[in-house]
Amino acid sequence: MSLQADPAESLPEQAGAGISTGFPDRPGAPSGDPVIRTVGLTLSFGPRAILSDLTLNFQQGRVTALLGPTGSGKTTLLRTFNRMNDKVTGYRHDGDVLLDGQNIWHADAMSLRRKVGMLFQRPNPFPMSIMENVVAGVKAHRLAPRHQLKDIAEQRLRAVGLWDAISQRLRDSPFRLSGGQQQLLCLARALAVSPDVLLLDEPTSSLDPVATESIEALIRSLVPRLTVIIVTHNLAQARRVADSTVFLNRGRLVEHGETQQIFENPAEEETARYVSGRFG
Repeated sequence: MSLQADPAESLPEQAGAGISTGFPDRPGAPSGDPVIRTVGLTLSFGPRAILSDLTLNFQQGRVTALLGPTGSGKTTLLRTFNRMNDKVTGYRHDGDVLLDGQNIWHADAMSLRRKVGMLFQRPNPFPMSIMENVVAGVKAHRLAPRHQLKDIAEQRLRAVGLWDAISQRLRDSPFRLSGGQQQLLCLARALAVSPDVLLLDEPTSSLDPVATESIEALIRSLVPRLTVIIVTHNLAQARRVADSTVFLNRGRLVEHGETQQIFENPAEEETARYVSGRFG
């Protein structure tokens, strides 16, 4: 599967014109500015706190990996950033999550999810054609007129390296694609609405090494245009793709720093034991 140079290039100028998201746009925002901030964030299900008192900045235009043992709160945190947990029974949050300085719980959830896209652990194509999958969000948000939809679909499918393989199959079911192709299709769908942040929840855990390599190359090509936050249990993957790394354990932040520092010279013994494979 061929990879294109810039999967995050802009949609046609008309896309998004006149649409209010409730959040300021960030064209050309300098890399390194915080785009997401958590302030005293505690996440719970019923009486049990999953994460407690988390204060953390996620920098613009970088890939940040969330690491930690199973049950450390990584996915709960990730799903909080675009409010995917809101309707989960027993879910509670205290403290703030700010996107470009705006509290995410004061905004419309659909508008938030246009700015903060997500790719899940397993591919989740919609039960519609390949082309309709790619432009589903564009249509839902009314980001472009109908006559532009095919061009947008082609642009995004080229961006993720799928166009050559499926250009003659746009009206086919996505469920006839391989697992890796389905995940690339879901990535094209997420990119079609030009998000500012992309959340990745173990996006290659069900893929073969070739598809994994393609996804990882695409992740790196998305920055600095996008901010990427990835949950992964694969320590080697975190080292390959992440600029910075957050280590969570037992419901708390243990350490956050540059990925090279976290893996080669961690400040905390707990971190050193985890990244060396001595626990977790």
